[in-house]
Amino acid sequence: MPAFLFSISFPHLVMANEDFAQCVSQLQLTAKQKGISQHTIDTTVANLSFVPRVIELDNQQPEFTTTFKDYYDKRVTDWRIKEGRKLFDKHRKLLNQLTAQYGVPGQYIVAFWGLETNFGSYKGNMSVLNSLATLACDPRRSEYFTQELMQALTLKERYQFADEDMVGSWAGAMGHTQFMPTNYLKYAVDGDGDGKADLWNSTADALTSAANFLQQLGWQATERWGREVQLPPNYDFAYMGSKDSQPLVKWAALGIKQANGKPLSTPDMKAALYVPAGHTGPAFLGYENFNVIMRWNRSEFYAVSVGQLADQINGGSGIVKALPNHPRLNREMVSALQQKLLDAGFDVGKPDGILGRNSVAGLQAYQRQQGLIADGYPDNATFEKLGISLNKLPTQ
Repeated sequence: MPAFLFSISFPHLVMANEDFAQCVSQLQLTAKQKGISQHTIDTTVANLSFVPRVIELDNQQPEFTTTFKDYYDKRVTDWRIKEGRKLFDKHRKLLNQLTAQYGVPGQYIVAFWGLETNFGSYKGNMSVLNSLATLACDPRRSEYFTQELMQALTLKERYQFADEDMVGSWAGAMGHTQFMPTNYLKYAVDGDGDGKADLWNSTADALTSAANFLQQLGWQATERWGREVQLPPNYDFAYMGSKDSQPLVKWAALGIKQANGKPLSTPDMKAALYVPAGHTGPAFLGYENFNVIMRWNRSEFYAVSVGQLADQINGGSGIVKALPNHPRLNREMVSALQQKLLDAGFDVGKPDGILGRNSVAGLQAYQRQQGLIADGYPDNATFEKLGISLNKLPTQ
């Protein structure tokens, strides 16, 4: 990933401040064009601050820099399962109402709540407006975060939120359910009837808004998220990932079974296969609601964790197959792998250190060519075949 424009080292800090000041001047013009009041422009936009820590965190997103085992073990914990069950019982009346109105079972709403903010116990403590301004002035995703900043300003004016009360994540997500400003404006619901959709201070507003959001994203009321499955010996991974969704009857014909070894049920549904830890780890079939979860957060790790946490809050068991202890790969390692694949003639896009869909497809093609297990996972055997020595690469 290219370095951020504003270096946080001392020699460049003055230049960074000058560049940020120019960017804020442009943001003031944009805000005026978007209909933000001159008062807000003068008192809020003009006083926005650059936050170096935001850029550091943007480069360390856990979905890009950790193993599935580390990610999952930190999120689907015994405490979170037990607390989720307690809160499910506490809010059962509201959750049943939400299920009836929006079609989303309560255990999923509670699971999202748990993963996003530990059931509201940690909603973030960074200034949403300063975080969004910092990211808006970063050329990497400037357009997206400029739009989110404008929406945050609209939100501030609509509900008369004070600047200091608008706190959240480093990326500008807010409240119990960590909505970005655009989603807050589109999907937040006044669940407690006080005339204000307050995702920071009202649990009823937050849970109702989550149910509304999931329904609008396409939640299928009659389906679950997916399930862990057992792959047959020597599965060739010809079908894998969201682009290879297949009818359940086809998965059954390929020899895929339930995680306990029983035959796979085959209602008229489609599913895609996911192996977030490669062929040595658990496999999952994701149904349409898996895709809905991915629309909330574009991470397979996150989607599996939400589904598993929801299942266990509802009394289900955990993952059957043990999670393998893979070494943690940083972006330099993945970038080196991507460059080697490009040099070998496999199109994986620009080497950016992020193992996205194109990189996985290119890696699978290379593994298949070399007689390796073509699961698209960068294991030690693949690195060795590519001639990459992991212990000679820089570490995080």
